Amino acid sequence: MAKKPRKQQQGGTPATVALTAAGAAFTVHAYDHDPASPSYGEEAAEALGVPPDRVFKTLVAEVDGALTVAVVPVAGSLDLKALAAAVGGKRATMADPAAAERTTGYVRGGISPLGQRKRLRTVLDASARTHPTICVSAGRRGLEVELSATDLAELTGGTFAEIARGG
Repeated sequence: MAKKPRKQQQGGTPATVALTAAGAAFTVHAYDHDPASPSYGEEAAEALGVPPDRVFKTLVAEVDGALTVAVVPVAGSLDLKALAAAVGGKRATMADPAAAERTTGYVRGGISPLGQRKRLRTVLDASARTHPTICVSAGRRGLEVELSATDLAELTGGTFAEIARGG
């Protein structure tokens, strides 16, 4: 993992605190979030001028009763069967939003794969490895963090699998 110390900024999120503590190389991107936006991820891509296949959304699913994090490009959607297979499960459904918020410590639209209240099994779509860096939520609507997919996998204990379709 590339090491690049960052000075902790006031008002950091658990995600940026975790990145700073790990000495990871990352860049924070802030933008004005529009609460009326129909897609948080597409809004982030447009606001940052980043192709939608480089901006990844963090989704929480339930695989055989266990909450699991899926990180997929905003340009596509999560393939629940592929996610279940990636973690050796049989059936996956989207998690109850309240359970996802309670378990991760983040609000919907701002759930980050980093710095979660309870560390969940994490699977990143394999397409993330095709980019030098990707953007994921930094733990708040209107705040993204850019880092390498390899660093993200290392920091979350995540694995890579083909779990997205479309996009």
